[in-house]
Amino acid sequence: MSTTSPSRNPQHGDAERQALGWLHTARFLTTASQLDQLPDPGVPEIAFVGRSNAGKSTAINTLTQQTRLAFASRTPGRTQHINLFALGRAGATDTVFADLPGYGYAAVPRADKERWQRVMASYLVQRAQLAAVVLLCDARRGLHALDDVLLELIRPRVEAGMPFLLLLTKADKLNRAEQNKALSIARLQVGGGQALLFSAPRRQGVAEAARWLYEVATAAGQPVSAAD
Repeated sequence: MSTTSPSRNPQHGDAERQALGWLHTARFLTTASQLDQLPDPGVPEIAFVGRSNAGKSTAINTLTQQTRLAFASRTPGRTQHINLFALGRAGATDTVFADLPGYGYAAVPRADKERWQRVMASYLVQRAQLAAVVLLCDARRGLHALDDVLLELIRPRVEAGMPFLLLLTKADKLNRAEQNKALSIARLQVGGGQALLFSAPRRQGVAEAARWLYEVATAAGQPVSAAD
C-alpha cells in the first residue's frame, strides 16, 4: 500500500506546532448508529478504526489535547456509534474525524459485533467523504485477523491513493529493541505504508501523527489553519 507521509524540512518543528494547534480545535459534531444518519459536512473525513482495546479514544484525546473528546470507556467495546468531530478555527469546519466503534471485543454480543462490522464495512467502502484512514493497534500484539480484514476492505481505496496510517499504540510498554521489531513488522504488513509508534503517556509519535493528519487534511483540498 502506498500512502502520504509528512514531508521533512527544517521547519518541521513549526509545522508540528501548527498541526497540534489545528487538532486542538476539534469539537463534537454528532453521533450516529447507522450510515444514513450521518450528515454530509461537505469536507474530508479521516476515520479512526481499531480493536476495542487498542487505545483509540486515548489516542484521539491525546492528539487533540483534550481529556474527554472521545469517550474512553473502562469496558472496551461499550461505545457502539460513529462519532464525528469537527476541526477548524473560529468555529469553521474544514475536516471531520470519524471515530468508528471498536471491534473484536468478546464481551459485546455477537449480534452487535456482526451489525457493526457491516456498518463499518459499508462506511469504509462507500463513504464518499472518506479521505484517509488511521488504524490503531496495540504495539505489543500487532495486527489481528480482524485488522487484516479491515486492511483488505480499504486496500482498493488506498491503492487508488487514499492515505493510510497505522499507529502502534502503547509503545511505552515495549523496550527499544521490541519497538523497533514491532515497527519493522508493521511496515511489512501495510505493504511499505506509513506506520508510527505511539505512546500517549510519553507523547511518543504524537507530533509526527499530528503533522500527518494536518498534511492529509490540507492535501484533501481544504484550506486548513490553526490560527488567524
